[in-house]
Amino acid sequence: MRVGVFTPLLSQLPLDAVLTKLSALHIETVELGTGNYVADAHCKLSMLENGSALADFQKILGDHGAGISALSCHGNPLHPDKARAGQDREVSRKTILLAEKLAVPIVIDFSGCPGDSPNAVAPNWVTCPWPPEYREILDWQWNKVVAPYWIEHAKFAADHGVKIAIEMHPGFVVYNPETMLRLRSIAGNNIGCNFDPSHLFWQSIDPIGAVRVLSGSIFHVHAKDTQLYPANLQRTGVLDTKPYTDERNRAWIFRTCGYGHGAEWWTELISTLRMFGYDYVLSIEHEDSLLSPSEGLTKAANFLNSIVIREQPAAAWWT
Repeated sequence: MRVGVFTPLLSQLPLDAVLTKLSALHIETVELGTGNYVADAHCKLSMLENGSALADFQKILGDHGAGISALSCHGNPLHPDKARAGQDREVSRKTILLAEKLAVPIVIDFSGCPGDSPNAVAPNWVTCPWPPEYREILDWQWNKVVAPYWIEHAKFAADHGVKIAIEMHPGFVVYNPETMLRLRSIAGNNIGCNFDPSHLFWQSIDPIGAVRVLSGSIFHVHAKDTQLYPANLQRTGVLDTKPYTDERNRAWIFRTCGYGHGAEWWTELISTLRMFGYDYVLSIEHEDSLLSPSEGLTKAANFLNSIVIREQPAAAWWT
């Protein structure tokens, strides 16, 4: 297991400066965004057609002894706006092709969320089974939109030697272990999970228990925490739509590792991940609105480095 960083939090810096900063924190592994919802500041898809730029990029990584754990293109490939869906799908396809060139084994994406019909203009995330039209919408989404796209896209990735890790995220059709395993059963074992415990905490899902449920299907892990505020939970429940920056009034917010849960909890998570076959990277993702990116990164790196045994991943962790 080793600690890495998802670099959009340092998007204001060039890649060379990012790697220098991370080296000082004893981190030599990065996860790079390639577009859609995430910044592509450090990894341009245009390198697919520009051999010189690709060589320069690889030289910077080599000069710093840095490796890439995953390329991330979080988007909504199922968006009812066909132009938007087409754009996000193209970014995902190109990201897979670039991952193949760079020998990066994992591409991270969202499952996406369709609308409520072929005529929809906005996504429709179904969260309850009644009135009955909601079940009808959900069945249509999975049978007519989700399954056809992900069966084809999973095969495309497999043909290029790349696995896809879906980040379970509310707002999309895959948001918990059950929906993650449903997609995997449809699209095959080349689809797995980018495991982010912060998205599970506020759904009242125990992330350590979820590791057991997802056994064998976790391809990559985001290191991010969540803090719950019981006083506000009584008012809103977990489906809190207030801005993340309205910290005083929200039922929960994302936190830097160690600020929502302590070392004992994170040690147990890491131990359970290893118990169930995951021995790869914990990629720090900073979305803590109470800490600056620099402060959050430093605290998370020091916290995780103090409890992670740094060694190379098992040769076949993704099988």
